[in-house]
Amino acid sequence: MAFKEQIHLYMNHYSTIYKDELFNHILPFWTEHSLDREYGGYFTCLDRRGGVFDTDKFMWLQGRQVWLFSSIYNKIETRSSWLDIAVHGASFMEKHGRDEEGNWYFSLDRQGKALVQPYNIFSDCFAAMGFGALYTATQEQRYAEIAQDTFHNILKRRTHTKGIYDKAVPGTRPSKNFALPMILSNLSIELEHLLEPNLVQELIEDIVVEVMDVFYKEEQGLVFENVSPNGSLLDSFEGRLLNPGHAIEAMWFMMDLGERLQRPALIEKAMRIGLRMLEHGWDEKYGGIFYFMDAQGKPTQQLEWDQKLWWVHCETLVCMAKAWVLTGNEEAKRWFERVHEYTWTHFRDPEHGEWFGYLNRRGEVLLDLKGGKWKGCFHVPRALWKVYEVFEKAKIIV
Repeated sequence: MAFKEQIHLYMNHYSTIYKDELFNHILPFWTEHSLDREYGGYFTCLDRRGGVFDTDKFMWLQGRQVWLFSSIYNKIETRSSWLDIAVHGASFMEKHGRDEEGNWYFSLDRQGKALVQPYNIFSDCFAAMGFGALYTATQEQRYAEIAQDTFHNILKRRTHTKGIYDKAVPGTRPSKNFALPMILSNLSIELEHLLEPNLVQELIEDIVVEVMDVFYKEEQGLVFENVSPNGSLLDSFEGRLLNPGHAIEAMWFMMDLGERLQRPALIEKAMRIGLRMLEHGWDEKYGGIFYFMDAQGKPTQQLEWDQKLWWVHCETLVCMAKAWVLTGNEEAKRWFERVHEYTWTHFRDPEHGEWFGYLNRRGEVLLDLKGGKWKGCFHVPRALWKVYEVFEKAKIIV
């Protein structure tokens, strides 16, 4: 068999199983179990079989699910049931989700009464992302306005994201965190159709520098979670903190930007950093990727540092698939296969749909829930979609 035929079959195998898992096991789970038909919005605290064990609603997870169902409607198939699910969640968010200044609360009760103040800017990020995708699906102008207003509010809060809810004493150890530049690198493209082109271009250029030259340190070969405002390293718990999953996820965002900007060097650098962070974060004893690490090997503050989390492995699958297809790097291919084997063996639930989220270091299920305060309808379906999409497109090129 010719080499190109072998590659084609290989890619077809993965695109087929990822697509099947998405449409036949993951989306049906959320479609069946997550909709609150009485009060609106989505339940995310779901046990292994989809039973609701808590009815609180978390705005960042509501926005993520609006985005997911809007996006598959926009980009995969204009199935009316998917759009109905997206509108269902957005209506609840639109009615209850913001304070008087337009900031999105962190959580509400089942009926929509605010529980936790809007301290977390990621509620805003995923609300903007969700409403932006819903606008594309419906062309309803009010959805565009919500997305635009929220995005500009994010930019206003960019240097002081928690505002009055920040617990830090000003000036004693100033720092900036990697998470927001990482999210903005993706969000700016998601909302590009609603923003001024000059704003998008300036933001992209700024974010690429932040991610690739400020938080990534060439000397150590690592992406740090926190640095000082001038970009220097901090010798503290926070300053030494690594989150391999965050760094690896950011690298597939950077590869997407590299494609958009037609910068092969950016794609190549992102591929190298992604591989480096994966190698550094891989648990050679038990397999899987550590959740948190200390850059100097010192003890971490996070007691869950050695847990294996679903989203870390999902984002790594996307990153390695893109790295291999875009660069042809054989190491990326080998790592994709290795992470695929671990992820599908340990996180996938063949009995009840969706994937487990939390494993101990040995790879045993810690909690058999399928959703909660932090896990919702996002990382698993998005990763399955992105991986099968990457290989489908590659099959055409090969």
